[in-house]
Amino acid sequence: MMKKMSMSTSKTSLVLFLCQIISALDVPLDSKLLEELSQPPTITQQSPKDYIVDPRENIVIQCEAKGKPPPSFSWTRNGTHFDIDKDAQVTMKPNSGTLVINIMNGGKAEAYEGVYQCTARNERGAAVSNNIVIRPSRSPLWTKEKLEPNHVREGDSLVLHCRPPVGLPPPIIFWMDNAFQRLPQSERVSQGLNGDLYFSNVQPEDTREDYICYARFNHTQTIQQKQPISVKVFSMDSLNDTIAANLSDTDIYGAKPVTERQPVLLTPTGSTSTKVELRGNVLLLECIAAGLPTPVIRWIKEGGELPANRTFFENFKKTLKIIDVSEADSGNYKCIARNALGSVHHVISVTVKAAPYWITAPRNLVLSPGEDGTLICRANGSPKPSISWLANGVPIAIAPEDPSRKVDGDTIIFSHVQERSSAVYQCNASNEYGYLLANAFVNVLAEPPRILTPANKLYQVIADSPALLDCAYFGSPKPEIEWFKGVKGSILRGNEYVFHDNGTLEIPVAQKSNAGTYTCVARNELGKIQNEVQLEIKDPTMIIKQPEYKVIQRYGQVSFECIIKHDSTLLPTVTWLKDNDELPDDERFLVGKDNLTIMNVTDKDDGTYTCIVNTTLDSVSASAVLTVVAAPPTPAIIYARPNPPFDLELTGQLERSIDLSWIPGDENNSPITSFVVEFEDALHEPGVWRYQTEVPGTQTMAQLKLSPYVNYSFRVIAVNRIGRSQPSEPSEQYLTKSASPDENPANVQGIGSEPDNLVITWEPLKGFQSNGPGLQYKVSWRQKDVDDEWTSVIVANVSKYIVSGTPTFVPYEVKVQALNDLGYAPEPSEVIGHSGEDLPMVAPGNVQVHVINSTLAKVHWDPVPLKSVRGHLQGYKVYYWKVQSLSRRSRRHIEKKILTFRGNKTFGMLPGLEPYSSYKLNVRVVNGKGEGPASPDKIFKTPEGVPSSPSFLKITNPTLDSLTLEWGSPTHPNGVLTSYTLKFQPINNTHELGPLVEIRIPANESSLILKNLNYSTRYKFYFNAQTSVGSGSQITEEAVTIMDEAGILHPAVDAGKAMASRQVDIATQGWFIGLMCAVALLILILLIVCFIRRNKGGKYPVKEKEDAHADPEIQPMKEDDGTFGEYSDAEDHKPLKKGSRTPSDRTVKKEDSDDSLVDYGEGVNGQFNEDGSFIGQYSGKKEKEPAEGNESSEAPSPVNAMNSFV
Repeated sequence: MMKKMSMSTSKTSLVLFLCQIISALDVPLDSKLLEELSQPPTITQQSPKDYIVDPRENIVIQCEAKGKPPPSFSWTRNGTHFDIDKDAQVTMKPNSGTLVINIMNGGKAEAYEGVYQCTARNERGAAVSNNIVIRPSRSPLWTKEKLEPNHVREGDSLVLHCRPPVGLPPPIIFWMDNAFQRLPQSERVSQGLNGDLYFSNVQPEDTREDYICYARFNHTQTIQQKQPISVKVFSMDSLNDTIAANLSDTDIYGAKPVTERQPVLLTPTGSTSTKVELRGNVLLLECIAAGLPTPVIRWIKEGGELPANRTFFENFKKTLKIIDVSEADSGNYKCIARNALGSVHHVISVTVKAAPYWITAPRNLVLSPGEDGTLICRANGSPKPSISWLANGVPIAIAPEDPSRKVDGDTIIFSHVQERSSAVYQCNASNEYGYLLANAFVNVLAEPPRILTPANKLYQVIADSPALLDCAYFGSPKPEIEWFKGVKGSILRGNEYVFHDNGTLEIPVAQKSNAGTYTCVARNELGKIQNEVQLEIKDPTMIIKQPEYKVIQRYGQVSFECIIKHDSTLLPTVTWLKDNDELPDDERFLVGKDNLTIMNVTDKDDGTYTCIVNTTLDSVSASAVLTVVAAPPTPAIIYARPNPPFDLELTGQLERSIDLSWIPGDENNSPITSFVVEFEDALHEPGVWRYQTEVPGTQTMAQLKLSPYVNYSFRVIAVNRIGRSQPSEPSEQYLTKSASPDENPANVQGIGSEPDNLVITWEPLKGFQSNGPGLQYKVSWRQKDVDDEWTSVIVANVSKYIVSGTPTFVPYEVKVQALNDLGYAPEPSEVIGHSGEDLPMVAPGNVQVHVINSTLAKVHWDPVPLKSVRGHLQGYKVYYWKVQSLSRRSRRHIEKKILTFRGNKTFGMLPGLEPYSSYKLNVRVVNGKGEGPASPDKIFKTPEGVPSSPSFLKITNPTLDSLTLEWGSPTHPNGVLTSYTLKFQPINNTHELGPLVEIRIPANESSLILKNLNYSTRYKFYFNAQTSVGSGSQITEEAVTIMDEAGILHPAVDAGKAMASRQVDIATQGWFIGLMCAVALLILILLIVCFIRRNKGGKYPVKEKEDAHADPEIQPMKEDDGTFGEYSDAEDHKPLKKGSRTPSDRTVKKEDSDDSLVDYGEGVNGQFNEDGSFIGQYSGKKEKEPAEGNESSEAPSPVNAMNSFV
């Protein structure tokens, strides 16, 4: 490892870094210019730091560098100069620093072990390579040892030790038998990380004599074998048989049966252990347990979770593998071994350290004499690495002094540099786990101006389009650029021109007057140079007569015109396209100077035809549609889908393209309009066919674009107007070469999941987009609007990376670049993300409430400062709840309501409030993390409103001229009740309403007796309550006064569709008397007929048959009061049955809606006239309660019973 050097670091280094002004020059990539400019050496290729070589082959230590003049090379070995001229076995490649040590001609690799370092030097400075440690690989033999057979009782645990020889690099261990077959492994038998073979419990089938441990040394391609190990397992049955054979019949014998055992850890031992791993490496933790039944291993991380997407379980979950570990993976990891008898655990304390890694590596500086600049070298690690500087390979403390240079910790500041300040600086960042070495040169150039744009270059542009005149230049100090019109014209200025930093002059809207000679002048303190360019302005190309829409009959002729006007100095070319593709190769298509003619038009000529006019400077186009209509009827032809193409052939194979040809199948009387080419990727998605391209039906070949690292097969589908053919047989396979990715992941986002992290996600590339093996992603981020460098990490083929330790909710620039084993994808675009949100810190202030009416209020508040939101502002939430009703002092369960107002809104409406109530509310700001603190509770009250309807209305105690009304107060008074209003009116036999009577009743009353009513009359009642605001909704009811004292008619609210009975005394009507006589006569005749038939035909039990088959709709008269029982017509009067009766207490039961006409006693068949009066049936709500004995369906007498038939 390179020697560490300490250096004091100024506290002001961060301030200097933020405030520095770097005026480095950009050197154009002009090959001629690069050949002429002096440049310090740059190391371009070197061998790895830890270089293990094959002792049987020549040792090649690479060191390549570039510079102007070309650098010379020298080497050190173990810190001292290595004189290669004195060693005949060592040579250096021509024009290179690469050493070749000849081992194959007698040299010994062990003699050249050591630490090598290459220096590339020219007159501008010296660059050095890393320290390259050369070690030959070793594959020693196993030491001789005598191995005793292992005798084990069934169920016991066993460890077979491998103990391979120490090699370089360490060997790969595996176990096989004499037949070179790998020994099977399972949860019971497995190989540990140290190479030993562990048996959690042995079984009889484990008995064998050829347990052999092998060690494979990859560098030397050798395999060493340990002596076979013998294992003999004694089962309990065989042991009992052996004991029985050696004892008499009278002896008591027998070995104990196989007993189950709790888990015991075979490795690691004890209850705790520690492990240190380096950042970026793979962490491997192992737990192997003995026990019967075989224990099952489970892993947890104490106080956290195992990292997703980076955690893997191997060796039957006995090994925990975490890839790409970071400091966040430090902690205690517990393995738990469990079987049916118990469990055992072991805690491994993991500490993740880090070798140095770059935060900001120094970059080359190209400066002009007298300019300032800085070299910054920043690295991180655990422990924190020390930073030391070297100049041209010499520690800067003993290097030649440079008055323009000042070292400030990890920064070198250059002020007023001169040409002698050119040098190569090395930054060494090191800690106990490794080091980083970076070369960065400071190249001070004093060069007079040079113009790289060719002299008298001609620029031609179309009028009214931009003109860009180049003046590529270089000079040190950086030259100033000026433009002149003409050779002796005045300097160009003003809004008419745009002057770019690279020297280009832009005329945004070029006119004819702008044509002419332009002169570019570049000057600095070392000289001046000028160059002239020519600008010509051309007239635009126009189509003065465009093709027009055509409708042509099949087999006819059609012509499209395309007449153009163009600049006389430009040569136009006219191209015709059909449906954005070339015209069919058909002699029927005739292309003239100004037109396109199609002869003998067919259906496949239907489409869009485009005329494209191109010149060297511009292009215009115009299109028209051709519609082909049917010709006169022809005999019916059977059309069908085409037959599939056949005989597919691949030709012209290139890395990114290939030609596919085929022979079309029969088109089946419908011309083939197109061919669809599909491909299968047998490497990534075998069996899945995807769309590749589509070509016109006249083409039988297609040039297909290919992607790298795809195993292609192709098939072709023919298409006509009827449909698609079956796919052709697949072509032969073609595997393209690997390449670096062409594209980067899509949908890159940076959204924090916690206040101190940034979760970077992306959509991974699909298999065929990887372009090669080893797909990975370079994830980069830096804080936006802060002068900070990019931090990057390379991750596996995953879709997420979490950056920890970020400030709360700050913007970050994020980018994700794909790479594979062959290189990187193009530089990705940057997206803006934010680190994680935290809960808001401040509550909204100045909360005010304005009560609009009894059910609506408006709340205002002041917005919180955006900085205190600590996240994306989503809006504000208003929590409000009713404290109590002002009309009832009883408290109830508090139900809080929440209203959310999106965005930065500062007011909102609170609907649905209850009148005459006391409310509280508070306001909270909301971000993506959650809600902030609540504002202080604000109390407000709602004014009175109108009450709800009375809770019930009962009508009882009917007499000839009075009714008693009882009611309940409203469920929701919504204020202080002032009175009740009762309105009622009679209903006559034709359902017409009589005059309306209104009575005002004090609020403290709950019943009323109405007197002086008409006897045997139906009344309708309307009842509501009032507050100071107004009247509430009303409840309605109907009742009937009784006809006389003898037959008391209990009032009832009809339910269902029963019509109100007509209260007319028809007992004295003549037609009624005649009807009754007719009925009596008919009954007498039926009795006589039955009597005669019985006497003539023998005994006939009429009575029994009548009893057995009685008509349920016709019931006999009641014997106790001489009235009819319940009677109804089976078709027209079913609503008069028992099931439709109304309860006798006349109570109207309210259910869902206070405003429903049904709830107020109005039937569903009721209607309203245009003036609002009610017509139709009057009925109450249907009830399913059984009728009591004292109830009736308003037919208490035979007269009323018959009346129901009218």
